[in-house]
Amino acid sequence: MHARTTSRVAVLAAAALIALTGCATGATPASDEQATAAETISVHEAWVKAADDGMSAAFAELENAGQADVTITAVTSAASSDLQLHETVENEAGEMTMREKDGGFVIPAGKSLILEPGGNHIMMMDLAKPIKAGDELTFTLTFSDGSTADFTAPAKDYSGANESYEGDDMEMDMEMDGDH
Repeated sequence: MHARTTSRVAVLAAAALIALTGCATGATPASDEQATAAETISVHEAWVKAADDGMSAAFAELENAGQADVTITAVTSAASSDLQLHETVENEAGEMTMREKDGGFVIPAGKSLILEPGGNHIMMMDLAKPIKAGDELTFTLTFSDGSTADFTAPAKDYSGANESYEGDDMEMDMEMDGDH
């Protein structure tokens, strides 16, 4: 009887040791802290303003499902040789102007950033060719951690904020009463 009890204790001890060894392997499940910025961002309702030449802009909702803030530092596309992350701010004269966003766009954890006409947007300078309504354009977002994410946006005709591109590339006046 004593041998049987000793065997049971030995089996239970071995099972416990195996279970504890599994816990101590150092392997941890993936968390948002380990996920790249690109893995936590999803792009919704993306679109581009159709334009024959010159400049255009891309818009979307960028959702950060992660638990850490994410920063977009750059964007590229074959549609334009010069893309900039733009914000719209009030200048000293009280006029709304667009300018490149220093440091890029920060998307807070669990929140969304809306890119929209008259607000934050992706500015497409020096278009490679005309963008016609119905065209599909691909963009690559680059994040501060070096990861990248692609998204596709259809082009559409748009009447809305009228942005007159005067001055240098970094500051542009905006009129809010005509075609974008």
